[in-house]
Amino acid sequence: MHINELLSLHRAAVHASVTVVAQVQAGDLDRPTPCAEWTLADLLAHMTAQHHGFAAAARGHGGDHAAWQVHPLDPNPVADYTKAAEDVLAAFAEPGVSEREFELPEFQPVSHFPATQSICFHLIDYVVHGWDVARSLGLDYRPTPELAETALHIALMVPNGDNRLEANAAFGPALDAGDETDPLRRILTALGRSPDWPQP
Repeated sequence: MHINELLSLHRAAVHASVTVVAQVQAGDLDRPTPCAEWTLADLLAHMTAQHHGFAAAARGHGGDHAAWQVHPLDPNPVADYTKAAEDVLAAFAEPGVSEREFELPEFQPVSHFPATQSICFHLIDYVVHGWDVARSLGLDYRPTPELAETALHIALMVPNGDNRLEANAAFGPALDAGDETDPLRRILTALGRSPDWPQP
């Protein structure tokens, strides 16, 4: 896939997350989420921090651990999240980004990745987190067919090893998708999410 096409799909994933986060009200922040033991407030704080971290990585400063630090939610978490999303989209759109190596210190033991792979990491994270927020609010979430197919391709490439059992693993062990054909549901099961959450 050409880098411009990937960046276009990445923008769509981030914009979709902004749209669903915009529905969050102050009274929603204590809601549970599909992310084990995280409230919606915890999830939004994580999503906001990750945008800033990936933006720093795109600009050559990913090794600055302060860029990845999760902060308590701002009094206006929706505006704070939107600003963070704009930051990462601006960083990814800078000239020469596709030739850069991203330092992603949260990934171990390897923390340096080509731009294309790093953008894929961020894209799949926000397709899934967009769904997480939507489910927490009881809303429907449906990425475009093109985005869903690309995200599925990325999801199926994520290693399903013992690292997914670690405390801070990004994704849980893959679930059995059976004969499922819906791309979004296959993405979720591949990354350890139950598409029917909060049901088992």
